[in-house]
Amino acid sequence: MPSNLNVLNVILVLAVILFLGGCEQAPEPSTKGQSEASSYTIASNKRMAERLDFNDQQDFKDAQRGLVARAPNNELLNQQGNIMWNPGSYDFVSGEAPETVNPSLWRQAKLNNIRGLFKVEEGIYQLRGFDLANITLIKSDNGWIVVDPLTTSETTSAAIQFAEQYLGDITVTGVIFTHSHADHFGGILAITNAQEAKSQGIPLIAPVGFMEEATSENIIAGPAMTRRGHYMFGNALDHSPTGHVDSGLGKQVVFGSLSIVPPSVLIDQPQMDISVDGVDFEFFNMPGSEAPAELTFYLPQWKAFCGAEILSHVMHNVLTLRGAKVRDALLWSNYIGQSIDRLADVEVFFNSHHWPTWGHDRIITQMQQQQDMYKFTHDQTVRLANLGYTPREIAEQLKLPESLAKNFHVRGYYGTLSHNSKAVYQHYFGWYDGNPANLNPLPPNQSATRYVEFMGGSEAILQRAGQSMSQGEYRWVGEVLNHLVFAEPDNVPAREMLAEAYRQMGYQAESGPWRDIYLSGAAELITGTVKEQFLKVNSKAFLQEVPLEEFMTALSVNLDAVKAEGKVLRLNILFTERDQNFVLTLRNSVMYHREAAFDETADASIKITQAMFVDILVGEVGISDIITSDQLAIEGSTLKLLTFFSLMGESNDDFQIVLP
Repeated sequence: MPSNLNVLNVILVLAVILFLGGCEQAPEPSTKGQSEASSYTIASNKRMAERLDFNDQQDFKDAQRGLVARAPNNELLNQQGNIMWNPGSYDFVSGEAPETVNPSLWRQAKLNNIRGLFKVEEGIYQLRGFDLANITLIKSDNGWIVVDPLTTSETTSAAIQFAEQYLGDITVTGVIFTHSHADHFGGILAITNAQEAKSQGIPLIAPVGFMEEATSENIIAGPAMTRRGHYMFGNALDHSPTGHVDSGLGKQVVFGSLSIVPPSVLIDQPQMDISVDGVDFEFFNMPGSEAPAELTFYLPQWKAFCGAEILSHVMHNVLTLRGAKVRDALLWSNYIGQSIDRLADVEVFFNSHHWPTWGHDRIITQMQQQQDMYKFTHDQTVRLANLGYTPREIAEQLKLPESLAKNFHVRGYYGTLSHNSKAVYQHYFGWYDGNPANLNPLPPNQSATRYVEFMGGSEAILQRAGQSMSQGEYRWVGEVLNHLVFAEPDNVPAREMLAEAYRQMGYQAESGPWRDIYLSGAAELITGTVKEQFLKVNSKAFLQEVPLEEFMTALSVNLDAVKAEGKVLRLNILFTERDQNFVLTLRNSVMYHREAAFDETADASIKITQAMFVDILVGEVGISDIITSDQLAIEGSTLKLLTFFSLMGESNDDFQIVLP
């Protein structure tokens, strides 16, 4: 048995390697470097205001219909006592759009500010504006069926407590997870847990593949997705007319206590009819659409259809800008078409985000427009690709037909036609656009230096960029000055001008994520990289349910191939209370893992409880706990064990984006 110090070293290294970038607390917002809208931005936003019918108030009528009570602007605190959600910070979103916000996005932000408890129909209620997504409550014989328990226990608890003031005790008789994204399951422990659900016979219903997809999406690529996600959702921005105003899909992502509970009923057929505490459901399995695992359902009693997130009051992402697997736009469109065929008598239509629609004809029209929007994006992208156009060329010329574009619910508040068309191209053709110049280009920092030299040096570039800025050519300035900043990261005038170009593009953006990305980039150019504070302890309940296989996969992608060259090692990681052992093998700078019997010939072995493993990951186990713990043992060669973990690269969730 090795010394306690060696045990500590191994475990601390293991904890660093398996860091997943869990729930995080946004840093204090920065207001430095903000600016007014330029005359070109004002003109661009004015053209948008003239292009759309802002006198159409139907969405506002629908968003306020059935209001039982407005949600209070109470701040929510996380486990550490810090503010995690402050709905009052969006009180500035009222009246006419300021010059620094696209008026179409401002309209969406005002709609998403309508928060509270709403009666969709007698027996169907929604809690909207407590998180990015909605909770839907469906009255059953003995209580309430809860659909999509939000992202966190804190927001879910606040929403349910608010509902109980008007509906009485919310006795849970069923839970439906419509899909595998965290804003639709992360607050489950606020309403029930696995043991309680089993003992009380509460069905937990989800699409097949739910657990695998819910626990795997952000594990392997967690640090990169998290860092990019901070840009996409503007976590470091203040909430103001020059900062974050809305995410399009809702106000913002809320970070707090994340959890998950395995479902007890899986929807694994195209259609499954199930009665839940006296309520008849027609469930439709729609994998590989907006989420890898997703379902919708119909309630014949109310003639009501829940479209989950396959349908929303936005153009959704075919490829989310934080990074994920590309989605199938054609399949997505086909699923909507299948739903239309099934809904001959539908009268009520609600989703996991936004507000409902009432009336058969309005519902079918809305669904057809959403179906057409995704199929248009697919078909026209492929058509132009087959004519030889590249992704950037396609994105530049592709425009929705006016018959679609004039409808607010297909506007690019979240996804955009520009990046969705690139996603369709990627789905079929990958990253390479066919041009040999783009097959093996120099990395950005090397090409930047050469660009600066070819363009006559930094002073000449700044002078010409200033002329382009004065003409409102912000996209071009962004492209040119990005080279200069990468070549000369300490060039303050270049960083300031690039930041200003990003700000103006952010102020013009109709998409909430585009605005946040531009403004986040501008902020980091001025203030430097914002250090994100990760609170892994808030994701403990989630990590306890993650299949151990996922952690082993995450471990393998952290192997530093250069350090590992020439090394051949084998070890066991045995989780004792589960009697689940993984054999890890290293050869040719590649790590493999497989669940197998304990390998007595391994170079070294770690025996650990899963409980302690998770406690280490979230930082709840200190040095004294490790030294005295009987939940950990090491066998075999301590030297080889330490060698193995020394080959792992460091996790970096704070890497540069707008700087080299």
